[in-house]
Amino acid sequence: MRAAQVSKLDGPEAIQVVDLPEPASYPGGVVIDVHAAGVAFPDVLMTRGLYQMKPELPFVVGSEAAGIVREAPAEAHVRPGDRVVALTLLGNAMAEVAVAPAQMVFRLPDNVSLAAGAGIVFNDLTVHFCLRNRGRLAEGETVLVHGAAGGIGTSTLRMAAALGAGRVIAVVSTEAKAEVARANGATDVVLADGWLAAVKELTGGRGVDIVLDPVGGDRFTDSIRSLASAGRLLVVGFTAGEIPTVKVNRLLLKNVEVVGAAWGEWVMSHPGYLAEQWAEVEPLLASGKIAPPDPALYPLDKAADAVAALDNRTATGKVVVTLR
Repeated sequence: MRAAQVSKLDGPEAIQVVDLPEPASYPGGVVIDVHAAGVAFPDVLMTRGLYQMKPELPFVVGSEAAGIVREAPAEAHVRPGDRVVALTLLGNAMAEVAVAPAQMVFRLPDNVSLAAGAGIVFNDLTVHFCLRNRGRLAEGETVLVHGAAGGIGTSTLRMAAALGAGRVIAVVSTEAKAEVARANGATDVVLADGWLAAVKELTGGRGVDIVLDPVGGDRFTDSIRSLASAGRLLVVGFTAGEIPTVKVNRLLLKNVEVVGAAWGEWVMSHPGYLAEQWAEVEPLLASGKIAPPDPALYPLDKAADAVAALDNRTATGKVVVTLR
């Protein structure tokens, strides 16, 4: 089979497309003929050995796949021929054949293409976890998202209203990215330059109930300032590179919270949580209440470029590599 492999930790440019033996299955494993694989920011970090979990070299890039089940255990909830999305854990998704634990494989609604499906698991389920679990989103609340034209950002824009938000404010760096945010459902869009004053004006000085921040960096303190009384700032990641700090006296001023939102850790430490999430998200996708992503597609031969697009922040929306 063909696969995108990392053999040295030199960043996305070190990814090579190679021929490998098909992976062997294991007890409880589902064998999938992969049609598309999602790209996420942890893939960038893993190509440099900077992610908290480090697969042994060489490894196949990607941890989210969409395809057709080839083989499944008799007791599994999926069958050969099913269209599925899957988490393959530490890498192994960006290959023509992948194996995933049955509890991390889910049927894809008929109205969602396999290419779009490859863009759902990491980002959409991260956002669901952030808003439902860690953010405790209440009906009608206002959500603000940084990096709104990126993968997590566009997932937030597509999903927040279906999960109860009354208003979704997108923060973006350019006018071109503002168009991406609007196309994905933003109620309001503000540019990163001067965003806090713009948000205060939009909300009549009240502020927002939830800030979802996958960016980090120098806007973190202003994110706290943007919160309404009892607001929640959700820390999702640090694509800006800098890990910010917070003076905790700021939390007292309006009874606000800074909340860690690490979906992957929660999934690994709470067996069955993925299935609970899919049980809520899948009907929303099937009904059209949540629109499927419209990913930027790269062929397997361009896998290095696909991962680099996240590294250099030129990507908008979700990035997906197609294999069939």
